[in-house]
Amino acid sequence: MELVLLFQPFLLVFTIFLSLCFLFYVLRTKPTSQKLQLPPGGSGWPFIGETLEFLSLAKKNCIEKFISDRQNKYSSYNLFKTSYIGENFVFLCSTEANKFFFSNDTKLFKTWFPKNFDKIFLHIHKLDVTNEIAKIRKQTSTLFGQHDALQNNVTYIDAVAKEHLKVHWNREEVKVHPLAKKFTLAISLRSILNIQDSETVKELENLFNCLMTGMFSLPINIPGTKFNRAVKASREIRKKFEGIIRQRKIEVSEKSEKSFDSSKDLLSMLLMDGDKNEEGAVESDVASNLCGYIVAAYDNTSTAIVTIVKYLAELPEVYEQVYQEQIVIANSKGPGELLNLEDINKMKYSWNVASEVLRLQPPFSGLFREVLTDFNYDGFLIPKGWKVHLTVHATHKSSKYFQDPEKFDPSRFQENKLVPFSYIPFGRGPHMCPGKEHAKLQILVLMHNLVKTFRWEKLIPDEPLIRDPILAPAKGLPVRLYRHKP
Repeated sequence: MELVLLFQPFLLVFTIFLSLCFLFYVLRTKPTSQKLQLPPGGSGWPFIGETLEFLSLAKKNCIEKFISDRQNKYSSYNLFKTSYIGENFVFLCSTEANKFFFSNDTKLFKTWFPKNFDKIFLHIHKLDVTNEIAKIRKQTSTLFGQHDALQNNVTYIDAVAKEHLKVHWNREEVKVHPLAKKFTLAISLRSILNIQDSETVKELENLFNCLMTGMFSLPINIPGTKFNRAVKASREIRKKFEGIIRQRKIEVSEKSEKSFDSSKDLLSMLLMDGDKNEEGAVESDVASNLCGYIVAAYDNTSTAIVTIVKYLAELPEVYEQVYQEQIVIANSKGPGELLNLEDINKMKYSWNVASEVLRLQPPFSGLFREVLTDFNYDGFLIPKGWKVHLTVHATHKSSKYFQDPEKFDPSRFQENKLVPFSYIPFGRGPHMCPGKEHAKLQILVLMHNLVKTFRWEKLIPDEPLIRDPILAPAKGLPVRLYRHKP
């Protein structure tokens, strides 16, 4: 009897715990409509869902396994549900689902960010995301998309690339990942804020590296944590940007629209656009927005460059074809002559190689959205407030859309033979990444300068790519360089 009395409190607590778990499961899985059921799938453990499995596979760069396991289980459907980072999620897994997503973005969905983003990028939850995206698309189409702008950007990026190689690659061994980030950040700072001073760029590089390291870490904001350092770095970046914004506003107000060159960077274009809300915006809000734009602009591009360098080291026959294409272009240039847009248009095989890299190893896993209103998709109820993940891995590595999907084959991208909505590293249609053409220029210009100057080999042959959550080589991709003989 005494033994029973001793364990009675523990039994009571255990019973309450089981009851709560059961209630939690029922509430999460009970259909909210009598006519429609929720998508197929599981919720995993109470509270944590299937987060640990997803993150574990992501760390090993095996997100496609998380998806394919569930696709195989629910093979007759275009989607599945799960619970991830405390949220109910629907993963979209087919070209039909991708088309539906892009056709209804902003109608059924709004952009969604993890909660810890708001502490790093202040006021992100307050943004009118639809208007912000529309504004950025308008400005970037002018800054990066028009013919004259593209030509100017090619020349500028080529000059930066040549100087970058001269300063940072003039040695026998280098780590590619930090150098690629240095290259793309310098271009992003110039394109968005017209920052070109080398000391300022170096200081901001250190701050952005700190920010990126903690952006997806556990949101524990105490001294010494990655997240705390990211919050502090973001604060310092915004402080510097606010000063630049105030000075630029003075320059804009003191000069007439005809005499002020607003085409040199995104900030100037925003201030000269005539948008009263932007002109009267608080500098801290504008600084937060610009900080987010720069993160989006430089990190994905640098990741793509690193992965291209990795594959060119592993596939000498692919490298050779890229080299032959680029050396013809190089030999057509006069001494000191920079690349132009016509040269970029000749780099067809090189871009096919880059496209195949982006198919196999996309920098980000996909897009995240929040559902604005209950809707029916494929006979299932998608409730308001749930999160939707359009994951590129579901179609990029599917044998349904790509023959022998694990094989590296640049010829897939010849003659536009792809199944529509199967290849989406930049999005699709009106929701195509507005910086795609600028990223393409950076990738091809650096490829040109690298392969015409060097061959290289990996110093860690089996170095893996990991996702934390952004794709990166585990050790920074150290390589040994072999300069071509004159």
